Amino acid sequence: MARIKGGLNAKKKHNRVLKLAKGYRGARSKQYRIAKQSVMRALANSYAGRKERKRQFRRLWIARINAAARMNGLSYSKFMHGLKLADLDINRKMLAEMAVNDAEGFTTLAELAKSKLA
Repeated sequence: MARIKGGLNAKKKHNRVLKLAKGYRGARSKQYRIAKQSVMRALANSYAGRKERKRQFRRLWIARINAAARMNGLSYSKFMHGLKLADLDINRKMLAEMAVNDAEGFTTLAELAKSKLA
């Protein structure tokens, strides 16, 4: 039986990695071993970055809600607790959007939260 060499499969694997490393500087885009290390790190960081982005947006929303709540005489935690007591279930993204674009609507929510806290 004839021997089969694995050259074609190795070449395909190398080209797949080198294609992902396109745009990297120097040996990172030319040499397979170094490109593979760079691509592995880049893929790991991009995965972690997608998780981190969600945390950063939540932090931004909370900061905006806190600023708007303090303009209405409440802290963030008191405001959120008041909304919970009022059985008002609005997510932080929408509250932050209201704080930026609909100040009157946010003020009515703050007044509602204050009344439920008192």
